[in-house]
Amino acid sequence: MKVGIPKEIKNNENRVGMTPAGVRELINHGHTVLVQESAGEGSGFSDEEYEKVGAIIRPSIEMVYAQSDMIVKVKEPIEPEYPLIRKGQVVFTYFHFASDLPLTKAMMKSRAVCIAYETVQKADRSLPLLAPMSEVAGRMAALNGAYYMQKTKGGKGKLMSGVPGVRPAKVLVLGGGTVGEAAARIAAGMGADVIITDISLPRLRNLQAELPANVHTLYSSEHNIRQELHDVDIIIGSVLVPGDATPKLITRDMLKEMEPGTVMVDVAIDQGGCFETSHPTTHSDPVYTVDGILHYAVANIPGAVPNTSTTALTNATLPYAVALADKGWKAAVAEDMALAKGVNMIDGKVTFEAVAKVWDLPYTPMERMM
Repeated sequence: MKVGIPKEIKNNENRVGMTPAGVRELINHGHTVLVQESAGEGSGFSDEEYEKVGAIIRPSIEMVYAQSDMIVKVKEPIEPEYPLIRKGQVVFTYFHFASDLPLTKAMMKSRAVCIAYETVQKADRSLPLLAPMSEVAGRMAALNGAYYMQKTKGGKGKLMSGVPGVRPAKVLVLGGGTVGEAAARIAAGMGADVIITDISLPRLRNLQAELPANVHTLYSSEHNIRQELHDVDIIIGSVLVPGDATPKLITRDMLKEMEPGTVMVDVAIDQGGCFETSHPTTHSDPVYTVDGILHYAVANIPGAVPNTSTTALTNATLPYAVALADKGWKAAVAEDMALAKGVNMIDGKVTFEAVAKVWDLPYTPMERMM
């Protein structure tokens, strides 16, 4: 199979779909890998490194798409890429269709096979291709929250850890999944007083047992969340419903209950965000203020640390990419139910039910398309 690795063109997205080590593995399996010129430079991987393992460097994104049976990338295609994607081509990437109707319609029109990293799900409900970027995003959410808490950045002017005789910052983490746990762990490590919420009592018990003593668990309800808002310094939104739109846990009226300069970091923005007042931002323009509350809603947080992120992502996606290339997508998803859950669209039909429901589109079970 011919596998293409295009250069990401989303704002400040420095990651790349695969490291040279991953490319070598595909080539060792007998596949041809086409890498767009300078695709890996933002992550610290030169064209020479890709050529050394046997990749073919192509000068343009158009050539990579045109000559590839499968595209492996990081972020969802954006508008300039829409016409490059063709019928039957496999596109393996993060899509987040539930938050982007134009993308959904464009991929339906392309009639490509769209396999979304974020909905590949194992029997234990874990999300193996979302997990590595969730770990990065959670860690960075705490770091970014601490950074924007500085008065010069629009925050309250508090130090995360406090100092002897001065209380530390209070951090509220909404959602106890991979992102939330990572955020809570880093915030706690910085010395903050952390509260983490979830609707699963077994999960809260696990978090209480595993996280540091300065992390406290709280059942997630509107009443409980409101009770914490009057003196919170940072809120990190990390709620996820795989493949579906995110519920709004912080509504606009709740902003009035917070002190000016409170920082809200919406890691869930890829799926629509869990704050009612959130809208996607970029690394070049990451924050904005609503009713005195600072919002950070960058849609590709891990793109700021691309070397780490690309390596972690390749470690997770490579076995699936190899299976898709070795067996073809139909056989690969037939043999792996986790990968099958990643199939969101085939030949213009939406095969992931949550996406169809969000946009009121016809839903076609994947089995009918096989």
